[in-house]
Amino acid sequence: MQAVKRIEIVSDSVESHKIIKVLESVGVLNYTVIRNVVGKGVSGTNSGDLDMSMLENDYVIAFFLEDKTKLLVDKLKPVTKKFGGVCYISDALAINSSQSMATS
Repeated sequence: MQAVKRIEIVSDSVESHKIIKVLESVGVLNYTVIRNVVGKGVSGTNSGDLDMSMLENDYVIAFFLEDKTKLLVDKLKPVTKKFGGVCYISDALAINSSQSMATS
């Protein structure tokens, strides 16, 4: 097992590429994007029943080594502040961590 950090970000789909760019710029190269997520938050309900994909939300999840946390937060703050979205970082354990996790 390996101790890692998990980052979860929900943002509008139009801005997801900016978040991915930040992840990759700090060396977080393995991530998953789930498109058109629905839910309810402080800004209300996103029901996902709109025909316009510009108003959809994406969910981004990634795992990374702890030493990247400060740089990642420093680079993500301006993006989430300007474009909105929510971001959470928590502790996780990688049971079958791949070789790429050790270097990413």
